[in-house]
Amino acid sequence: MFHDAAFPGATRTDPRPASAVSHGVGVAGMVGLVAWISVARHFGMDGTYAALVNGAACALPMVLWSLLVDKVHQRASTGIDWTQARPWRETIDISLIKLAGLWVTWAGIALIYMTGRFYWEGNFRFAMWCLEGAAPWLFAASIPYVLWLDRYLVEPRDGAWALGAWVTGTAPADRAAIHAHLRSWGVKAFFLAFMLAIVPPGFGDFVNADTANLLGSPVALSNWLINFMFVVDVAFATVGYLLTMRPLDAHIRSANPYMAGWTAALICYPPFIMMDDGRPFDYRPGTADWTHWMQGHPTLLAVTGTVLVVLTGIYAWSTVAFGLRFSNLTNRGILTHGPYALSRHPAYLSKNLFWWISTIPFLTTGSLADAGRATILMAAVSGIYYWRAKTEERHLLLDPDYQTYDAWMARRGAVPRFLRWAKGSATASTAPTQA
Repeated sequence: MFHDAAFPGATRTDPRPASAVSHGVGVAGMVGLVAWISVARHFGMDGTYAALVNGAACALPMVLWSLLVDKVHQRASTGIDWTQARPWRETIDISLIKLAGLWVTWAGIALIYMTGRFYWEGNFRFAMWCLEGAAPWLFAASIPYVLWLDRYLVEPRDGAWALGAWVTGTAPADRAAIHAHLRSWGVKAFFLAFMLAIVPPGFGDFVNADTANLLGSPVALSNWLINFMFVVDVAFATVGYLLTMRPLDAHIRSANPYMAGWTAALICYPPFIMMDDGRPFDYRPGTADWTHWMQGHPTLLAVTGTVLVVLTGIYAWSTVAFGLRFSNLTNRGILTHGPYALSRHPAYLSKNLFWWISTIPFLTTGSLADAGRATILMAAVSGIYYWRAKTEERHLLLDPDYQTYDAWMARRGAVPRFLRWAKGSATASTAPTQA
């Protein structure tokens, strides 16, 4: 029987379901990102504009690959029929109502940004600067974009139209459509501000890193590579939140409709984050990182550093695999390739393993009570991510494509198969033997 060389779980008789994103999209984005970072490091360009260009250098190759190679604009999932352009007079009223709904949504988001004091402090000030500068251009561009696209949409009366129709009194409130629309924009507003806020610091740190002694220090090399993985993750994630567009087939199909899903996700991000210093799930007091405990043992440092780099690489790969579609709390097409051919939640799995290995919470610089607290709190953090995973699955299982992927993963996924093997081995070892 033939086995997929990259993913042993896939066979000809039980093929892996098709992915909404190709491998080429992420590869194209990585080529653009690495090329720009090389230029930035060579010329010492570590400022905010260079960090924004890094996102553009990542996005442009992915857009070109998606349109020219994958031809995503021709997919039925876009909701667009390019072969039939309606006359302007048939769609102009729909478009004007939709623009009203869209602008009301943006006004609400702007009000939230203005009201939230934390949006004007620290790194978030950069995000607000970006959005303030982009707002007039987005407002102006939304008019020709909506007027043009509505001529080709199979059903132009979407959630924005439903909100606009209700606001203008054109039609009764379609609560389901309006709520879906607001959830989608709520996700984008919350996470885009956060992603923009962390773009410049990580990029600047990596560009300015001293690489002269990397090969002689496993700790320095590991940290440098880990920082690079986070630069990659942030760039791809930021692009994902920016380019939620139907012609790219990267629009939001649905946002998580369950409060548990939103709660599990939001407590992992500022200003609601529960794991920061001094917050209820802060496991850091009384702990030290891996470099402290393994100091003076170069082999252990090298091995542990390699493991942490691999785990961070899987985490970044999980974001790269999305291409243009990364987003929390949404369904923008089901991924089945890359690390998602091995596990349903490779990012959460690798992230939590990274925290356990890098922190080693059961070793303490304080008291045994500190070690106990740190271990329990880190277990609680991992429990929160398990909860996040389950709430995401509950949402995605509303999609038949995810149901197919979920069933295949249960049969053929490497991580589920390993867990079944481990459980079976544990059960066999504890089973009583017969005389």
